Amino acid sequence: MSLINVAGLTFSYDGSFDLIFEDVDFQIDTDWKLGLIGRNGRGKTTFLNLLRGRYEYKGVIKSSVCFDYFPYDVDDKDKYTIDVLREIAPECMDWELYREFALLKIDEEVMYRSFSSLSGGEQTKALLAALFLKQNNFMLIDEPTNHLDSEARKIVGEYLCKKKGFIVVSHDRTLLDMCVDHIISVNKADIQIQKGNFSSWYENKCRQDQMELNENHRLEKDIQRLSSSAKKTAVWSDKIEKSKYGTKNAGLKADRGYVGHRSAKMMKRSKSAEMRRQKAAEEKSKLLHNIERTEVLSVSTLINSSSRLIELNNVSLLYGEKTVCGDVNLSLRQGERLSVRGRNGSGKSSLLRLINGGGITYTGDVYKARGLKISYVPQDTSHLKGSLSEYAENLGINESIFKSVLIKMGMERAQFYKDISQFSQGQKKKVSIAGSLCEKAHIYIWDEPLNFIDIISRMQIENVLIRCRPTMVFVEHDISFCENVATKVIELKRV
Repeated sequence: MSLINVAGLTFSYDGSFDLIFEDVDFQIDTDWKLGLIGRNGRGKTTFLNLLRGRYEYKGVIKSSVCFDYFPYDVDDKDKYTIDVLREIAPECMDWELYREFALLKIDEEVMYRSFSSLSGGEQTKALLAALFLKQNNFMLIDEPTNHLDSEARKIVGEYLCKKKGFIVVSHDRTLLDMCVDHIISVNKADIQIQKGNFSSWYENKCRQDQMELNENHRLEKDIQRLSSSAKKTAVWSDKIEKSKYGTKNAGLKADRGYVGHRSAKMMKRSKSAEMRRQKAAEEKSKLLHNIERTEVLSVSTLINSSSRLIELNNVSLLYGEKTVCGDVNLSLRQGERLSVRGRNGSGKSSLLRLINGGGITYTGDVYKARGLKISYVPQDTSHLKGSLSEYAENLGINESIFKSVLIKMGMERAQFYKDISQFSQGQKKKVSIAGSLCEKAHIYIWDEPLNFIDIISRMQIENVLIRCRPTMVFVEHDISFCENVATKVIELKRV
């Protein structure tokens, strides 16, 4: 066991006046299993790179361990997998690799295939196996579950649960609950560490936020009351002070000593009320810095004259002469949200493109209701470019409403002046989802919409779908999201 000490960490990118981190202090035990969370754009990957010494910074990062980063870059993917893994962990024995492969449920024959021939999930698991065999290293694991199917995510979660000494960046609530014992949250104002998994952290955060909101409301009322009291007392003190000299032609003489005493007493009360008001204002200023404003989203659904919108009977999807999946039978009625599940390569994305009308070869019968309008969110966002205004115009949606939705999803206004190609992957996903929410459609087809999207935004999107009940077909590997959103499920099998 050793410690990672961070003191006074301050960092901003060259040419930027905005600080990513300012005067951050904390301590980490290298035996901990930590989940790193925070909204898109908060600097999670930047933080990992600072630990690795990739950027210059102010402050101190002190540790006796070496930091190793996942995903590992593989220079020559044509090599045998075992040779790739030996380069990563040259001191490990073959039997150790076999042991890790067994834990990750990877066939041993994978070792003697070229790395490029492995599926994305197999590559991810193989690299994790090698990285955890490196001695005296603290692992920095950056979003290992993107594009992994639900079964593979569960395997990776169980694997990480058996390990220690790592920080994992993940937006998958189920995985974090499975494998971490501490949470590092990159907040709006600071970085905090809390013992427990994501669920316990979120419960504590909601409780803390509510306490701060209640205290803030109480202090606002106190400030208003004290301000009013101080003002009234000052006015009375001024009137009493003037009365020392009596009223002109009144023929009466005031007891100036007595009146002066009353005036001073009233002034003291006024100053006391003002001091209490200032103290309340100072206390109020310490609140609400880290509260995440998750505003309510909405979606504009259309109603079709037919209650039956989609129906597939004995459909098989083909790539050339090869059948990807066969005997697919499904029906979709208004208000239903269909979750399409299956292992990678089982044809999930192809099925979504077929329903969307996108040039997929198939056999069987496909029925679509007349005049059906579909909003489609593809899995890949790498093609996105241009301004947000151009994106809204091309999609035929209201630009102001579109940008308002992005702000509600946590995007800063400064992003609006950039080309979408410069956005992070999570921000690009938010552009796609916000655009779809602004489209008026009968069916919303989303292909892995939550990849790279932060947990708070996932829960926000989840809530709007549950509340507004649009008709949907979606592929998503976030187990919590699927369980909460889907009203029906179809499982595809590879042929």
